[in-house]
Amino acid sequence: MRNHNAAGGINLSSTRSAVKWIFVCGSAIAVAGMIAVGMAHAGSARGRRIQISDLEKIVRVADPQISPDDKSIVVTVAHANMKEDRYDSELVLIDIATGAQRTLTYGHKGANSARWSPAGDRLAFLAIAGEGKDAAPQIFVLPMDGGDAKQITTAADGVEQFAWRPDGNMIAYVTPDPTDKKAIAAHHDVFEVGDTDYLETAAAMPSHVWLVPADGGEAKRLTSGSWSLPIVFPPSPPSSPLSWSPDGKSIVITRQETPEPGDGDETTLQILDAKTGKMRKLTTHNKFESVGVYSLDGSKIAYWYPRDGDPNNENEIYVAPASGGDGTDATRAIDRSVQRAIWMPDGKSLLVSGHDGTGVSLWLQPLDGQARKINLANIQPSWSFWVDMTVGSKGDVAFTGSTPGQPTELYYMSSLNAAPKRLTNYNSAIAALALSRVQSIDWDGPNAFHEDGVLTYPPQFSKDKKYPLVLLIHGGPQASSTATFSALSQIIAAQGYVVFEPNYRGSDNLGNAYQRAIYRDAGDGPGRDVMAGLAAVEKMGFVDTDKIAVSGWSYGGYMTSWMIGHYHIWKAAVSGAAVNDLVAEATVSDGNRVDYYSMGGSPWVGDNWKIYRDESPITYAAQIKTPTLILCDTGDFRVPIVQSYEMYHALKDNGVATQFFAYPVPGHFPGDPVRVEDVLMRWVGWINQYLK
Repeated sequence: MRNHNAAGGINLSSTRSAVKWIFVCGSAIAVAGMIAVGMAHAGSARGRRIQISDLEKIVRVADPQISPDDKSIVVTVAHANMKEDRYDSELVLIDIATGAQRTLTYGHKGANSARWSPAGDRLAFLAIAGEGKDAAPQIFVLPMDGGDAKQITTAADGVEQFAWRPDGNMIAYVTPDPTDKKAIAAHHDVFEVGDTDYLETAAAMPSHVWLVPADGGEAKRLTSGSWSLPIVFPPSPPSSPLSWSPDGKSIVITRQETPEPGDGDETTLQILDAKTGKMRKLTTHNKFESVGVYSLDGSKIAYWYPRDGDPNNENEIYVAPASGGDGTDATRAIDRSVQRAIWMPDGKSLLVSGHDGTGVSLWLQPLDGQARKINLANIQPSWSFWVDMTVGSKGDVAFTGSTPGQPTELYYMSSLNAAPKRLTNYNSAIAALALSRVQSIDWDGPNAFHEDGVLTYPPQFSKDKKYPLVLLIHGGPQASSTATFSALSQIIAAQGYVVFEPNYRGSDNLGNAYQRAIYRDAGDGPGRDVMAGLAAVEKMGFVDTDKIAVSGWSYGGYMTSWMIGHYHIWKAAVSGAAVNDLVAEATVSDGNRVDYYSMGGSPWVGDNWKIYRDESPITYAAQIKTPTLILCDTGDFRVPIVQSYEMYHALKDNGVATQFFAYPVPGHFPGDPVRVEDVLMRWVGWINQYLK
């Protein structure tokens, strides 16, 4: 979240050295629908069903930024490079009036996070500089009237994010303190373990704020100490961005008391004096604050904070006076978990967004009035614990989004009353395929909850026939399945299956009561919600009830493991990066202590271990009979692979058909196109083996 005229840059790299996320169990199964892949398909493919190899052709469009003169938008466009097994990104300038495009960053590896200078005469961005072990993201500044981009930082461990000072003369950026490479080379590398994950091989280093002239020159350190600005890894929202005051005298930052991810709850907003480096605390809160942003006149600050200070509740937007104070909850009446808030040019309202039923909604939220939902037709803005949008100086809006039949493109609204206009057509070849129909459904669930989900039908579906059904359960759990383009759902449906994606309690799309109902009830309540949804689908009359599979990644993997341990109707299961053991998750994952809030305390205090055991799928492994495919990264810090090993041996030793494939890469989901295709190939292949 940031002012449209106080632009910042956030490195969205998935490499662990660059960025770190603090939320637990993100929705990784959606990655297949959002990943940065592929060039446009050559030739007409109308009538052909989508295939796994089509992932290579999907183009990812992200991070739109409207120019200060409201004439153009710069976006990050990424393609799959299958030969080199990587994603290549570039910055593209798009003319709003004509849609004409111009690539800006030829030759810059990993270009991302483009941010306009306040005057619009320059564009700053992040790109990889250096080679081998010295390669790291640095800030480059490109003159828009011609000339080459100039590298202006040489941060030893790279730049995590940045923001232009309002006068355009300086840029504030965040970089971690450097490690002592000489000591490590001499094998003086022992480190004290804190609230971090078991894969760490060195002490976490704090990240701090520096200033550098926008034309290049000597950088100046602005903050220091054992505390840190938060550093995060996907999936979760980006690191809490820097926000300058309009007069350029101060910056709103988020202070985390240690650099260790397990202390990610210990965050407060601070007002940093840009001249002296002194800080003052904004509110009386001691935890859970983030994403502070100045209003256009500098009198107020909007920020993220959970409802009533309880992290089990919805994320909401509070507005406080910049002089200090807790402020008020501006979005409480919306009753949705808000994942983005941007000040409108009038300074009297915010554009906010989040999951809403089976969609992603935008609302105009006045500071002193009722929110108004914006009409987006069937377009769903891109969501990944952060809604991908920006606001221009005249109140126009740009966002990336998709529809059920169109992968992500760039959309533009000249005002909040205007219909969205699609400005790009990168994924026309995918849209021309015989894609499956997507439908939202709802049902009455347990505990008087009215619940919803999404159905994806196979091509040439007939309600008079019977079809195998595949459950695809989203991760999070504070996320949701939406009626939009999902490559994974489309690929599974193209095999001749109906795909059902239920939004169980804990999902963030149906209000605070529904989201927090998962407290100390991680599996049983959500499991009953899934079964109620399944019953509603079966009543529609087209399900072959003898051929039902269940699958998911991350918390979706947890739910898969839970469902096969409690309900014995499944012909096959795919459990990806599953949280099988909540005690292990709260002990050796990067979230560790943050997990305590959802379970009511540490598993090592009193008899709390009992609730952890009761809610862990591994406890019920001996009851599982379903053939199960297990997938995980060896370097998964979010859901460590040890939990997949536990489930694998439990199933194998009890005579259950199982296979376990590990990907020797870091992260919560493979980050390269070759392995992404391999995940889907094995996922679909396992289901085909037992349902066809």
